[in-house]
Parts: sequence; C-alpha cells; structure tokens
Amino acid sequence: MKTNEGVQLHDLQAIGSQGFEADVFDESIKVALKARGEAQEQLFEMARAARLTGFPDRRAEIRSVVEISNICKQRCNYCNIGSEGTKKYVIPSDDLVDIASFLYRERGRRVLLLQSGENKDKQFVSNVIRGCALIKDKMPDIQLIGCIGNLSYEQYREMRQAGVDRYLLKIEASRPSLYEAVKPHDKWAERRQCLDDLAELGFLVGSGVIVGLPGQTEDDLVGDLKFLSDLNLHMVSASVFIPGRGTTYEHMPCGDVETTLNFMALLRIKNPTALMPTTSSLEKLKADGQYLGVMAGANTVTIHDGTPQALQHLFPIYDEHRYRPNDDYLRAIVERAGLRLLA
Repeated sequence: MKTNEGVQLHDLQAIGSQGFEADVFDESIKVALKARGEAQEQLFEMARAARLTGFPDRRAEIRSVVEISNICKQRCNYCNIGSEGTKKYVIPSDDLVDIASFLYRERGRRVLLLQSGENKDKQFVSNVIRGCALIKDKMPDIQLIGCIGNLSYEQYREMRQAGVDRYLLKIEASRPSLYEAVKPHDKWAERRQCLDDLAELGFLVGSGVIVGLPGQTEDDLVGDLKFLSDLNLHMVSASVFIPGRGTTYEHMPCGDVETTLNFMALLRIKNPTALMPTTSSLEKLKADGQYLGVMAGANTVTIHDGTPQALQHLFPIYDEHRYRPNDDYLRAIVERAGLRLLA
C-alpha cells in the first residue's frame, strides 16, 4: 500500500535495524505521520507486531499515580500547574506511605508513579525521599517511579538510594530552541544532562515529547523520534498538546490526535522493548483515544486513584475538567486490544 505521496509504509520496517542514516527514512517518517485510513491501520499493525516481539506474553503494565504536590518552579507556556491563585499543597511523607499501602493492599498495585510540579527545593525533595524509603521498607516489591523534574545529581543519587527504581523526565522537545521557547525558565542542556545523570545512577529512565507544540515542525518530530530512540530508554511516550487554561498558549489550537497516534506507532516500531503509555490527553480530545493508543503500540495504563480526591482539582494539568480514566475502563480497553494487565 502507498500513501498519496508514493512512499510505501512497509519500508518503515527497516527502521529498527538500519536506523535513520538515509534521507529516505526521514521522508518515510514524515509520510507516516500523515497516514490516515487504511494506511494508518497498516502503520498500527506494524507497531503491534513490533510490540509483540518485545513483549511476546502480551503483557501491559498498570500503575497508580500520586500527585504529591502542585508546587512548580517552572512557568511553562502550556501548563497551568502551580499557577498564581491556586492553593498549594504537599502530601507529607507519612501520608504518602499510607496512600501507597492502601493501593498496594486494596488495589493490588505494584507500580506507583510519584508525580509533582517541577521542584528541586531541598525540603520538598527530602520529604519525597523519606516517603520513598519508608514505602520500600514496608513494600519492597513495589516499583517506584519518580517524576518531579530537574534535580541535582546528589538529589537523584539520594532518591536512588531510597529505592526509587525508575524516573520519568520528559524532554518535551528535542530541539533546544523549541524547548526553551515553550519552557522559557529552563535550559535544554540542563534537561539533557539530567537524563544522563539518571542513567548513570542506575535508574530505569523514561522520557517523551509533546506532539503539536506551537512552532513544532515535521522535522522536529523526526528529530524527536531519533532522539528518544537513540537513548535506549526503558519507557518512551508521546502526548498530544493541550494548552492549559490561563497559560500563555491558552488560545493556541490543540495538537492533532491522529498525528500523535502515528508518532506513537513509530516510537513503538523503533523501540519494541520499551514501555509506552496511552495517555489521558488522547481521550480528552477523541472518544476512545486511549484504546487507539493501545492499538498504536502502547502497553502501559495509568490509574488516577492515588491522589486524595480533595486535592485532585488542584492538579489540573490543562484544566479542572481533565479526563481521569478509572480502573474498569482501562482494564476494558487493554483486554479489548488483546493484551493482559500485570500489576
């Protein structure tokens, strides 16, 4: 089958083994990003075949997220976490242990994502580290994923010593000038160094990008795909751009879901053994979006059942009406896609 630009999608099967040296691969990727209809279905089939080589048992991971704090030291143009006028909170370490114990005993969770606004404040990071150490002491078989932004090498080292197994640090955009345009209070070089620090310290590292950022080009997406794939990551991800209410980008158009799904499929083809989540942003913009994410190669689902209900509205991401999929729904879409969930 050929797209309207005449490039055969099955040529992409060579990406995993031959890399991106030839211009034809870059052009094929650009064509694949535009795939719709039958061409998109073929691309998704290729992604699922790649996933099956990396996960022949068809397992998918389920994890709970605890949004530890909405204090964020960044003022990103697209995100309203930590915006002025929002009541700030931090979940104390002892409460964090109680939440983890409940999820472990009552929900059977064995993977926990600890997320917050970006914050390297010493007292805050110490609170997180203490909580993680207590959790691992009581539940040594639980997998902890940290996600609190750029930290110092020493802070990462202390988190690793406390038992944090993985760390999620999204690069958001692999082109430094685009990254610094959308995150004007951060430096791309620092973000990149943090990824190296995490790998050196023995974390299982995850990273990802946002598809549809203002100013993003097709060449940027090709570069993003190369960047993520060259890092040999434990987890790769792509989320669709949704501008946060009250942000600099509030009135910018949302990213395209179909392009995001196609980028996910390409990520899977290039990274057959990596975990890849299907994000709630897909569902926010398109009915059955998270199911389509699984069909495009994803194999991780996140349950939003760890943040106390009284605090959930204070961690909006894009607005207070963010989509929070429940356990039953995510289990159903995974089963519908022919995968099986492992806690």
